[in-house]
Amino acid sequence: MNAATATTTDHLPVVVIGAGPTGLAAAAHLVDRGLEPLVLEAGERAGAAVRGWGHVRLFSTWGEVTDPAAEKLLAPTGWVKPDPATYPTGGDWADRYLQPLADTLGDRVRTGLRVTGVSRSGRDRIVDADRGARPFTVHVAHADGREERITARAVIDASGTWSTPGPAGGDGLPALGERASADRISYRVPDLRDPATRARYAGRRTAVIGSGASAFTALALLAELAKSDDGAGTHATWILRRGISGSTFGGGAADQLPARGALGLAAKAAVDAGHADAVTGFRTDAVERDAEGRLVLVAEDGRRSDPVDELVVLTGFRPDLTFLDELRLGLDERLQAPVALAPLIDPNQHSCGTVYPHGVKELSHPEEGVYLVGMKSYGRAPTFLALTGYEQVRSVVAAIAGDRASAERVELVLPETGVCGGAGLFDEAPREGSASEDGGCCAPVPALVPPGTAAPAPSCGS
Repeated sequence: MNAATATTTDHLPVVVIGAGPTGLAAAAHLVDRGLEPLVLEAGERAGAAVRGWGHVRLFSTWGEVTDPAAEKLLAPTGWVKPDPATYPTGGDWADRYLQPLADTLGDRVRTGLRVTGVSRSGRDRIVDADRGARPFTVHVAHADGREERITARAVIDASGTWSTPGPAGGDGLPALGERASADRISYRVPDLRDPATRARYAGRRTAVIGSGASAFTALALLAELAKSDDGAGTHATWILRRGISGSTFGGGAADQLPARGALGLAAKAAVDAGHADAVTGFRTDAVERDAEGRLVLVAEDGRRSDPVDELVVLTGFRPDLTFLDELRLGLDERLQAPVALAPLIDPNQHSCGTVYPHGVKELSHPEEGVYLVGMKSYGRAPTFLALTGYEQVRSVVAAIAGDRASAERVELVLPETGVCGGAGLFDEAPREGSASEDGGCCAPVPALVPPGTAAPAPSCGS
């Protein structure tokens, strides 16, 4: 931030969009630097997106999903860090870390506020004059429909991608009829502990689209349901946009991340045991209803699936950029990530273990003072680590504070993660379409592990 901007806006808060792991870490770093954060969360509680997959377990340990500045802020409150060698569920992460951190930040975190637009005060996207000296204006909507305008010295967008899952359509757009069949479609791994959700899938046929960790988890959970007392007749149809090869189920027993390998093997076991049928090379073009009201998927090549009762679409996530439209962002046209960051995270070339730790230099935009961080900074690339997000916000906050030397210094060393980026996952040509459409080369956020799986090893999916 230039000197002219600092003299006119340094009394204003830094607005952080999203009270998830990266957003709350950003707030902690701002407090540590003596800057005032204002965290705006659309959900009613901190970690709303994480709570959306609270029933699943991370591949990463507690030691890898808490931020040092956040721990420093929490320490005087009597907070006790969970055993760093154990593995939290999403619910654990939210209840035992994110909510206490939000509570400690107090009224610096405001929930139930959805950001609808960000711009420069008095300047639309076109106007150059005096642009860098103007504060940011952030428009928000309350749950009751009221609108509010907040002025900020800088904006850190840590809103993630959880709210914008990929559609079923093979061209990246919703398939014909997909919206009309929304009552039979889920874009989340079902929580079969919930009686209503369990009843929705028990004894029924479900199509699962996707080939990443989320799809593996759904297949494994449905297979477990099929073997249970109340699950007779449960069956899955696994829709893959590509063929089955030696890499389809991941590294298996050779995976240096045992839980990820076990997850792929669980999906394979579901197919081998007859609890799921695999349909390959099927790029969905339409979702139709048969005479009984069941769903039939139609492929681009005209093939039609057997009728199913439910459809679970697990084709990755993408950033919501609509409320940033009045800002001058420099985004890669393919990944929708910052231009300087995109080559470092391209999933056709990198895994989470080979992405170089990065900070403000890779996250800056033509619009000075605005940063996309966390999973949102990766655009459509899926291989994100919580530790990466914490390093991002450490660097970004240092830059906002004027400490350029610290901002440009890399303070995180990431370990290699075995076959996460090894040749075993790239035996075939790169995938068609979005690199993240089927989950990418590593587990997407969140990293999903079926209930009952042995304690996992650290992985990409934080």
